[in-house]
Amino acid sequence: MAGAAIVLDVGLMCAVVFQPQGRLYYADPGPLTPAVGDHVRYPTDDGPEIAQVVWAPQWVSEDVGGLPVLVGMASEQDEQDAVAARKTRAAARIAAKRLVRDHDLPMKVVGVDHVAADNRTTIYFTAPHRVDFRALVRDLAATLGSRVELRQLSARDEARLTGGLGSCGRELCCATFLVDFEPVSVRMAKAQDLPPNPLRISGACGRLMCCLKYEHPLYDEFAAQAPAVGEQVETPDGEGRVIGHDVPREEVVVRIAADGRRTSCALAAVCSSRKAYDSTKS
Repeated sequence: MAGAAIVLDVGLMCAVVFQPQGRLYYADPGPLTPAVGDHVRYPTDDGPEIAQVVWAPQWVSEDVGGLPVLVGMASEQDEQDAVAARKTRAAARIAAKRLVRDHDLPMKVVGVDHVAADNRTTIYFTAPHRVDFRALVRDLAATLGSRVELRQLSARDEARLTGGLGSCGRELCCATFLVDFEPVSVRMAKAQDLPPNPLRISGACGRLMCCLKYEHPLYDEFAAQAPAVGEQVETPDGEGRVIGHDVPREEVVVRIAADGRRTSCALAAVCSSRKAYDSTKS
C-alpha cells in the first residue's frame, strides 16, 4: 500500500528595500517574478510605494501567510514619481533643519516622509524632552506648501530609521530584521557573562543591545544543562574543576586537577564527578 503523501507548508517570499542598505521588508510576490534589482510596487498604509527587490522570490518551507502581496511591477512613471518624491523629501529635510535652528528648538531632524497623494509631509525628530513645536509646524506648512506632521521618536526608533553598524560589524538588527523592541535588562548581560560596562553592552542607540534579549534563552538552556562554575567534573582529559562556560561553542572550560592545565570540552563530554554528585545528595 502506498504511503500517505507528506504535505509541507510552503510559499513564495521575496524581500525589498525602500532605500539602499535600508531595512528589509518581506512580501508575497503573487503572480510576479521580479529579479534582484527590479523595482516593484509595495503596499503600505498610505498606498503603494516603490521599492527595490534585493531577494528574488524563493520557495520557503515556513508558514509565511499574512505577508503583503506586491501590487505590481513599477512603471517608468512610477520610477519618475519616486525620484520626485526623494527630491521633495530632501528639500523638506533642509527646510526643517533651518527652521528648527531659527526657532532655537532642542530638536534633531532624523527623517522625512512625503505622501504625494494627499500632499502630506511627516517629519521625524528626537528631543531630550517634550517640545512645543506649534509655531514650527505653521512655518513648515507655509514653506513646504503641504500639510505637516511632526513625530517624536525614541532613541531606538532613531537607530532603526537611520541604520548603521553594530559593535559586531553587521548592520543594526533593528534596521534589518527586528520587528518589535522587547524589554532588555542588565540581568541578561550578567547571565551572558558580559561586563556591566555601558560601552560594552549598549547599541548604537545608547540603550542595551537588542541581541541580549533574543540570545538570552540560549544561555538559560545551557545553564540548565551545564555543571556550575566551581563544580568538580570528569572530562576526557581527567578530573578537574569548571572555571567557565563558552555558550556559543557549547563548551565547558575546565582546569585539570593533575597538571593545572586549562582545557575546553564539549558539554556532552563533561560529567559531574561522583564526589560532586554525592555532595548534592547529602
